[in-house]
Amino acid sequence: MLKFCRNKLISIKKEDNDILSVHGVLDDHIYGLTLNVKISISKLEILSVNGKWNRWTTPECPRAELFLKEAAGYKIDEEITQKIKKNIGNKSCRHFANLLIDCCFSAKEAALLIKWEQAKKENPDLSIEEFFQQSLQDNSPSSQTTKDDIKIKKIEAKVEVKTSDKIETNACFDKNEIKGFIVDLHVHTSPLSPCSFASVDEMIIQAKKIGLDGICLTEHNHLWDEDEINNLRQKHGFNVLCGNEITTDQGDMLVFGFNKDIKGIISLEELKKQVEKSNGFIIAAHPFRGFLTFNVNDLGLTPGKAANRTLFKYVDALEVLNGKVTEKENGFTLQVAKILKLPISGGSDAHEVFEIGKYATCFSEPVTNNDELVTALRNGKFSPVIFK
Repeated sequence: MLKFCRNKLISIKKEDNDILSVHGVLDDHIYGLTLNVKISISKLEILSVNGKWNRWTTPECPRAELFLKEAAGYKIDEEITQKIKKNIGNKSCRHFANLLIDCCFSAKEAALLIKWEQAKKENPDLSIEEFFQQSLQDNSPSSQTTKDDIKIKKIEAKVEVKTSDKIETNACFDKNEIKGFIVDLHVHTSPLSPCSFASVDEMIIQAKKIGLDGICLTEHNHLWDEDEINNLRQKHGFNVLCGNEITTDQGDMLVFGFNKDIKGIISLEELKKQVEKSNGFIIAAHPFRGFLTFNVNDLGLTPGKAANRTLFKYVDALEVLNGKVTEKENGFTLQVAKILKLPISGGSDAHEVFEIGKYATCFSEPVTNNDELVTALRNGKFSPVIFK
């Protein structure tokens, strides 16, 4: 049985022609930290690093943030790992160091992909494999990709073109194909969710702007006060609901209609007992996040085998559209839900403003308060929506 879970996420944006903006998050049941790194595409050089501790064990941890700036000027070459471990890991923190290393190598791959796109302008038939091979032969600091890296790229490319991994359109509908009341059922705001970078007001304003009928605040192990929710509704003239994303020994669960404030890790079996007493509802959030890095056929993991996981005995529905996982993982969850004959939902899992409404849940009738939300969930009158 899983007793500990660590999540790590690296996101990259091309800020301008020569700068990558890299955002790294590490979050587990003990630590929570984030990094923001600027990296030059042409030089593969760290321009700036800023970090923040959101959850720590000793007062010494936050002091580590001060030493991160020393990584500015580091080249992402074959010595970068040892350099970061020695200078940042020892002076600052090994957690920051490990996350920074992952950010650097993710940025290195992103830079190679950008250069490949540029190279294709002159040679439209140039494949990514040929480009990586050529980069290896050049033996430059920006092209130290190994043969194993190329092999992994082949596997990932093979996975992405498998039609069986795609979301079936007859199960998850585009917002223009159905009528109903559409709510983003999975939203995190700062500072209540330490991993979020958007305030609740920013999230609500954006939700109204893009045409959602409501959002549901599902902070990590935190309950919104009902008076606060009412104030937000009145302030913005918008439908605001709330739930809770609770950490269990078998993964994260979206819980609705349950007003007990759970801190730390709880067993899913115990959570189910308590939620049932409150007549609440449990949705398994992103249940296969990180499971499908490689081809599921190579791993021997089938939807049938996955459906036998113990956690599915204790949940009422599965989140099959989640904005923080791959299309392949969402599609796999959908197949499992069909086998189990469980209801399915969707949510953006938004942590930043631009993420709100990517996926959502459509209800057959309006849900204007938390009681109506739980009733609609328990009646099964909802379906996932690809909103934007």
